[in-house]
Amino acid sequence: MKRGDLYWAQLKPRSGSEQQGRRPVVIVSNDGFNDVASWRSIIVIPVTTSPRQAGRGPTTVSLVVAGTGLSQDSIAICHQITTLDRSKIQDPIGVLSEEEMRKIEKGIYAACDLGS
Repeated sequence: MKRGDLYWAQLKPRSGSEQQGRRPVVIVSNDGFNDVASWRSIIVIPVTTSPRQAGRGPTTVSLVVAGTGLSQDSIAICHQITTLDRSKIQDPIGVLSEEEMRKIEKGIYAACDLGS
């Protein structure tokens, strides 16, 4: 499991407007943590196919099918960055390009007001 990988994950239990159920996530935590099996916490960005999310501004990133392994165009929801236990991360889907990861990083920066 590496930074930039797309995986299926179980996002239960959740509440309110948080993304729920089995869905793709982008791994964004540091590979130094990701490579250590005893490090249980993995930081992820949930992915949705809801077109409503696309208009939410700089904290959402469009991901197209080509090259990602996703079955349909999707949206990474950077303002819902979350930490999951490693056991909730299931099957690999694909890998994002460096360009897509730069967009994800910009989305995280915007969501957390970190500058650019």
